[in-house]
Amino acid sequence: MTITEWPHTAAEPDPVSPAPAAVSETPAAVSATPGTVSETPDFVSETQKRNPDESTPAVPRGPLTGMQKLAIGGIIVFALVLAGIGLYLSFAHVASFAHKELRFGSLEKGQLFAVGVDVGIMVMIAVDLLMAWLKRPITWIRYPVWLLTSATVVLNAASAAPKDRAWTFVDYVAAFAHGVVPVLFIMIVEVGRDAIDRIVRPGREGRDAIPLIRWVLAPFATPRIYRRMRLWGVASYPEMVRREQDLLAYEQWLKRKYNGDLSKATDDERLPMKMAPYGYTVSEALAMPDQQEAAAEQREEEAERRRLEATTRKQLAEKQAEAERLEADGKLETVRARVNSEKGTAHAHSKAQISAAEKAAARDEAAQETAVQAEARTRVAEAERQEAEAREAAADADLRTAELERAAAQKRKEAAENDRVAAAEAQAVETQAIAEARKATAEADQAAAEIEAAAAETRRAAAETTRKEAEEIERKARAEAGVEAARKAAAETEKAAAETRRAAAEIERRAVEMEDEAKLQPRERQVRKVARMALAAGLVPGGLALEDVQDELNKVVSIADVQRACDVSSTDTASKYRQEAAILIADGYRLTV
Repeated sequence: MTITEWPHTAAEPDPVSPAPAAVSETPAAVSATPGTVSETPDFVSETQKRNPDESTPAVPRGPLTGMQKLAIGGIIVFALVLAGIGLYLSFAHVASFAHKELRFGSLEKGQLFAVGVDVGIMVMIAVDLLMAWLKRPITWIRYPVWLLTSATVVLNAASAAPKDRAWTFVDYVAAFAHGVVPVLFIMIVEVGRDAIDRIVRPGREGRDAIPLIRWVLAPFATPRIYRRMRLWGVASYPEMVRREQDLLAYEQWLKRKYNGDLSKATDDERLPMKMAPYGYTVSEALAMPDQQEAAAEQREEEAERRRLEATTRKQLAEKQAEAERLEADGKLETVRARVNSEKGTAHAHSKAQISAAEKAAARDEAAQETAVQAEARTRVAEAERQEAEAREAAADADLRTAELERAAAQKRKEAAENDRVAAAEAQAVETQAIAEARKATAEADQAAAEIEAAAAETRRAAAETTRKEAEEIERKARAEAGVEAARKAAAETEKAAAETRRAAAEIERRAVEMEDEAKLQPRERQVRKVARMALAAGLVPGGLALEDVQDELNKVVSIADVQRACDVSSTDTASKYRQEAAILIADGYRLTV
């Protein structure tokens, strides 16, 4: 059987009762224990939560009835009357006693002393009741009130003491009578204070009283129970009885387990007896080791977590510092490279523009030489064209000659045929041999005529081919002449463009020189370059407002042109360059030659 398996009794505590604070916090709770029961509202309310089955009836809540208000008003009036009577009687007796016996010198000083004591008591009582009503009670203020009230009781009793004889029973009764009214007033004040406490702090109204019969039957154990109830805020007397029964049953179980020798029990098993004076139940005391171990493990885990977090933060800080250092170095190198690049770009751009102008001039000279060569090629083409026309005329003549020869051959063929027929008719009487000879001759003549006709046809085809070749040569000559004219026009255009580029390069060079002399910043140089691009592209800003200048500039100069000319990749930067260039042009910036 383990520690937590001890036999349960019929008076088992409520299982829903929460355990008190961890054992490690017990000293703090003990040291913070208030001096009186009235200072433990939190303990009392917690006890009530832990003991929902208490038999104490709950006081009904709600607005006061008219009769209740009337009763409260009557009590306050009678209390004030009693206070006035007590102050009057106390004032007279204390003032007289202070003048005669306390040697205050004069009756007026004795009266001031009595007034000061009574007013001080009333002020402190009023403050005590007010702070209790505001749920901010000042506990220690009650002790000076009790002390001063006791002093007034003693002074009032002493004022009735005989001066020149021994005390008698009547003297004791008189001294007691002098102190009755102040004591009665203090009792009423305490009742009023407790009533206010019950109204504003309802958790205090469920506190049970220990029955009188228990004080009589158990005079030694009952004070211990009373002390625990008041010290640890146990409001329920039945709950306290159940705790005592559980403790006794557990102790008997340990004795039975170890044959009556509790010294054999372990420290954990003896915890309920050790922690009972501190308000712990048996179950709570037995659960303490597990709670402490769990709390210790939690503290170790928390310490390990904090250590790991500290290590992580340290590593993160080191890496962040390293990253910031590298970033700063990178920014420094970037700024240095950008400055050097801008300086070199400005000089290189100026040199490039001058070099471009020189190359454009060289291209112009080459274009002029090309134009001369084009004119020579045009003359050669014209001569070739005339030669082709001559060849075409010769081909036509050859063609006509071939036609004539073919017609003559045809006529000769017809004549030969006629001669053969005539010879056949004339020589019908000739011999077979002569006829055959003539026939062979005629066939030979016919073959010769056909061959001649074929030769004439071949010559005609050759003449036709020659004519087509002449036409193709003429067409090529005209095409070459057109190409040369186009080349000449392109050369003229290139020459004009070269002149424009030369002028633009000269303007750009002079602008760069002026910007160098003015020591402008790189951004100002870029903005002026964009403005010159817009003006060179045909922007005419005369008489235009700034918005119109901006619109026209956006039409002739695109974002891509600005990025390419200014060597920037950001479209936002290029857009800002165009806006600033428009402002610059609207302010009167122009190209200077």
